[in-house]
Amino acid sequence: MANLKEVRIRITSVQSTQQITKAMKMVSAAKLKRATNAIVQLRPYATKLKEILGNLSASLEGSSSPYIQEREPNKVLIVVVSSNRGLAGAFNMNVIKESNNLISEKYSEQYKKGNVSIVAIGKKAHDFYEKRGYNVIGNNHEVYAALTFENVTRITSSIMEGFEKGEFDKVELVYNRFKNAAVQILTTEQLLPLPKTEIAEGAAAAHAVDYIMEPSQEEIVSQLIPKSIKTQVYKAVLDSHASEHGARMTSMDKATENAGDLIKALKLSYNQARQAAITTELTEIVSGAAALNG
Repeated sequence: MANLKEVRIRITSVQSTQQITKAMKMVSAAKLKRATNAIVQLRPYATKLKEILGNLSASLEGSSSPYIQEREPNKVLIVVVSSNRGLAGAFNMNVIKESNNLISEKYSEQYKKGNVSIVAIGKKAHDFYEKRGYNVIGNNHEVYAALTFENVTRITSSIMEGFEKGEFDKVELVYNRFKNAAVQILTTEQLLPLPKTEIAEGAAAAHAVDYIMEPSQEEIVSQLIPKSIKTQVYKAVLDSHASEHGARMTSMDKATENAGDLIKALKLSYNQARQAAITTELTEIVSGAAALNG
């Protein structure tokens, strides 16, 4: 009967875990809705901004903006966007692996010289790289507590300032782009200097528009470039935030299903053990009665 008690305890324990995973799935589903709305609302703005910048691509050639000046990438900054919490399947590990692959394949020489720095947006990436001795700049855990353009812009402004001062020659952005609740696309984008290919694509995709510019084309371009960079980072963080909740919802849904399968298996095992115990007791009773009659 001790074995039956152990199985009953395990069944109760798994049922409690199943209730927790089910509740976490529902919470993530509610948060996913809000996060999805935020990224869906931002995307048209980001696309239009890229289109306008594409139409003005001819003006960028002679622009004095420091954010389009290409330099030899001796010092590299990788911006890794993760989450603060786990229980989201391979969500965080995937973006960290993508960043590690980027460093080992593209910037191995800079890494050997100690010229690769990390800006981690999210506790998981920050802890990972800090424990492994990387040069992690700043602590951006709290950005998810109030995920606004202003809060993300503070991080972006410090990155832009570092690039302008020559602390970094190139900045790469690694994050999970949201497609749907079940699919997150690992994405690596060059943040600084502003890629010319991106400008060219924007120009090709945009219709020929004759803009009337006030006060001047040069001043508008000088304002659009920083705005575009800040929007790109904000969009990446919103994408990652929505992807996190999608990954967690999917992970908790799978965990709930697995808990249900385990409960079925444990109940079957319990019934088999109980039946065996009853059969043994009946056999002992019959044997005892037969011995008395004999």
